[in-house]
Amino acid sequence: MYKNRRFGPKVTVPGKYSLDTIMEFTESRKKTKNNYFQLNVSGKVIDFRLFKNCNYPEASFHPSDKESVIETIHNYFLDFFGDTVEYQWETYYDEKFIPNLPNLTLSISVGRVYFEITELEDLESFFASSPIFNHVNWETGVLFNHESKFYQVESVRLMLYSNTVPIFLRHFQGRQAFLRCNECAILDLIEFINRWKSGEEYQMLEHLIIILLSNGIPQNQILNANVVKLIDATKTPPTHTLPKVLKSAYSLSTDPITSHSYVVRETDNRVASVSVQGKSFCFGVWKETEEEFLRMVT
Repeated sequence: MYKNRRFGPKVTVPGKYSLDTIMEFTESRKKTKNNYFQLNVSGKVIDFRLFKNCNYPEASFHPSDKESVIETIHNYFLDFFGDTVEYQWETYYDEKFIPNLPNLTLSISVGRVYFEITELEDLESFFASSPIFNHVNWETGVLFNHESKFYQVESVRLMLYSNTVPIFLRHFQGRQAFLRCNECAILDLIEFINRWKSGEEYQMLEHLIIILLSNGIPQNQILNANVVKLIDATKTPPTHTLPKVLKSAYSLSTDPITSHSYVVRETDNRVASVSVQGKSFCFGVWKETEEEFLRMVT
């Protein structure tokens, strides 16, 4: 994993209890290279040094050479490890450096709640000019219009401070979403379920969790709306879980969903488990058809 910082990223790998750093990149404008040694990495000479209290090297580069040095070392990792590991780039919006590298999962944390109009326009322009991110983490009170590339992100983790859940649900085109919010109307959830059932939208959706921070979500209203089917209470439904788009050392899979309620998509007969408990709404899409899904019920 590359964790981007102002002066250059550091490379970490999962350890026993935490992420262990194995290399750092540092921008340097100084011409003196005391304590540095040079290595030829895939045909490019790069300056390195070792710290007394650290067991990993630091690669140094001039700011104008940043992208080529990171690309060279990333390609070396690809040659050495191949596809046996997943390469992730985690950064903050303020850093704004997004490398164009192969086999790289891109993750960004916006890190701000309120934006002036011009700042929000800058943020939308940033998404428009960047590759489509694999994951976005954002706390916000506003969202973009429906044409924004933001809604194409594969995975999101959002804290929504205003009633923007229906806006997000109408336009999201990705695979996985975890939302926390202060407001969420039951009619918006019923509308979402019906739109998924129609098969006209949410073709990529795999997993959705909405946590309401205020009042609970009335389960009976969803059941009474005749939008879900029910498995017999004496039987045990299967548990839905799948690999996360953005994996961490401690969380490789989505939160499990086990529910006696499910819905069926009209276009291909695929099933989604629906769980409403307390303040949470969970929606997990299976690859199985209804017939195949019901065979997994015990």
